[in-house]
This record gives sequence, C-alpha cells and structure tokens, in this order.
Amino acid sequence: MLLSEVKCKNAKPKEKAWKMSDGHGLYMEVQPSGSKYWRFKYRFLGKEKKLAIGVYPDTSLAMAREKRDEARRLLAMGKDPSKVKRENKLKALQEVENTFERLGREWFEKNKARWTPKHAQDIIYRLEKDVFKDIGKMPVREITPSRLLQTIRKIEARGAHELARRSRGMCEQIFAYGIGTEKADRNIAQDLRGTLEAFKRGHMPAIDTDEIPEFLDKLETNSARLYPQTIRATKLLMLTFVRTSELRHAKWEEFDFERAVWEIPGERMKMRKPHIVPLSTQTIALLKQQQEETKVINTDWVFPNQVRPRTPMSEGTVLGAIKRLGYKGRMTGHGFRALAMSTIKERLGYRHEVVDRQLAHAPRNKIDAAYDRAKFLDERKVMMQEWADYLDRVAKGEVVEFSKYKKLSSH
Repeated sequence: MLLSEVKCKNAKPKEKAWKMSDGHGLYMEVQPSGSKYWRFKYRFLGKEKKLAIGVYPDTSLAMAREKRDEARRLLAMGKDPSKVKRENKLKALQEVENTFERLGREWFEKNKARWTPKHAQDIIYRLEKDVFKDIGKMPVREITPSRLLQTIRKIEARGAHELARRSRGMCEQIFAYGIGTEKADRNIAQDLRGTLEAFKRGHMPAIDTDEIPEFLDKLETNSARLYPQTIRATKLLMLTFVRTSELRHAKWEEFDFERAVWEIPGERMKMRKPHIVPLSTQTIALLKQQQEETKVINTDWVFPNQVRPRTPMSEGTVLGAIKRLGYKGRMTGHGFRALAMSTIKERLGYRHEVVDRQLAHAPRNKIDAAYDRAKFLDERKVMMQEWADYLDRVAKGEVVEFSKYKKLSSH
C-alpha cells in the first residue's frame, strides 16, 4: 500500500529501526530516535544498493517520490544513481571553492615567470587591493558582467582611469584562463569593453619651479604630520627624480656610499636596462638617516611598509603625503621628474640630453641606444650635487640666479 503524508507524520519510533514501503524501491526508515529517513533500494550491475534521498519532513513524500523517479531514470540510462549523486556533490563543492581569487592566483602563478619580478609584484598587488578584495570570494560562475563592472568602476571613481582599464584587462586574461581550464564558461570581462569612461592620457601634474620653496617649507614644517620615513621618501624623489616604483622597491644592496652611486638593476627599470643615479651629499645623508631608523628591522627594503616591514612601502604613500600637504591634483610622485627636468635646464643651464639621460628615458634613435648606462656620467654627478645645492638654497629663501651656474652652459 502506498504511503500518505498522514502515515508518514504519524509513524512512531520503536525499539529498533523499521521501514514503511511506498513502492518501486522507495521506503521510509524510522529510527528509534524518531528521525525519519527516505531511502531508495535498487540493483545496479547485479548488486543491491541504497540511495539516501532525504530526511522527513524537510523532504516531503512528494519530493521523495520525485527523487526516486529521477534515480530510476538514471538506472534506465545505465547510470548508477549513487555515483551520480557523489559526482554532483563533488562538482557543487568544487564550484563553491572555485572562487575568482583562487582562479586569479592560479593564473598569476602560471604566468609570473614571463614577467619581471617588479611587474609581477605590481600585478598581484593590484589584484589583491582592487579586485580580490571586492569579488575574490565569489564563485567564478556567479560573477555577472554588471557585478564585475561595479568593481572596475570603483577604481575608476578614484580617478585611476588607466588602472581601471588595466584591471579590466587582467580580469579578461583570468577569465580566459578559466575557460581554458574549464573553470569558467564565459569571459564576462570582454563584455565590459567600451563601458569605462573615456579619458585622455596626459602628463603627470607637477608644480612650477617657483613653487619649490613653498613645497619644501610645508614638507619641513610637517603640518600634515607625516611619518619621518614618508618625508625622507618624498625628499629623495625630489633629489633623485627616479620613478616612484624605483624608490619604493630600492634595496640597500644597490647603494654604494663610498662611490656615491645608486645602481638600479635593469629588471626594475621601465626600459629593462640598469641605471646609475649619482648621489649628492644631501641624498646620502637622508639615506643614512633612513638606514639608522630601520636597522632594527630585518628587511632589505630601504623603505619598508609601516605595517608589514617585510614588504616595500605602498604605492600610495608618497601620493597620499602630497595630497595631505595640499597639492592634490597639482603634484604627483612622478611629477618630480618633470619638475627636475624643467628646473635643471632653465635654472642650472644643463643641456636636455644630460638631464634626459639621468631620467633614464627611452633612447630616441638607434645611435642613442648604443650608448651605455654611464653616458654623461661625469656631468650627471656634478649636476645631481648642484641640483641638491639648489634645493637647499631656495629652501632657505635665497634667490638663485642662473649666473651662479653659468659655467655649466659650456657642457
């Protein structure tokens, strides 16, 4: 006789487990504890087997019959219902664990060998800060184009248009990898092409030469209450006019105070060629202050992260300092390069190619490319010291005339 909901509800426990059959292999097993379990008994390849279908009343009689019928359909197709159930459970578990962060890190590990260490570090840092933090824990197949767009537009809202564009591109590569490894069905990042705000790339903002004294005064008085390390990093960017990333990832092994040079390895340079930065006495003094302060920390970084000293200073540290000093939108860490170029040429009288070589810009032609990293090095050593002296003078309020450096026009 077939079961009914009333019979199922009124079934009482006994000293031993007992069964109530519903036909076609389905039965309810009533435990002494009062728990009621649905089971499906069947034969597969000549062997009797049982399939757990659910617990009553969460799984009603009607639901149990549907699951039984589905199991019988699998049997008719030559499939073992118990095996199919295990496979589906494993697949569901894998889907939950197949998060975007896990996929992204797998993609990163497979590709990092073809990048420079610096570029690889920048990629994983950006993914962690802007993407994984937002959608990293979501299963890959649950991320929709609109959800990914929301993440990318958060970056765009900060004014970081180029970074937003690159982040979308990285996500596109991750989804492509996911499709190739059967962990994603669709590259939704491709759907976002053309959805970001159009912007025109331009030069990084930089203050004018005449604004240097005020900037140095604000940095020295430190009304913005910056960390001493942040002040030194900002001053060193001004003195050496290297790229922000080159300073952030500087290691003590790159510096030779006796020879007064900083040799930056090619893998950390934009053009992938080693670069020499002559060090003025002022620069060496700042570096030694930094060395003294950080010697208690067992780290190779010249500017370690304040919170995680085993990692370098964060990318936004100097930019944040510049904003707190009141120069938001008027100056950036990269802007010190433009400031040095214009001021050294206009106020110190150096030729463009000498300053340009110190900036480690790309050669303009094959002949320039043939020169080694020491091109104009003697002149650059003098220039870097006189640049530091110039900054000291204007910081004291002195009016520095070009005539003081007129001798340099013969270089």
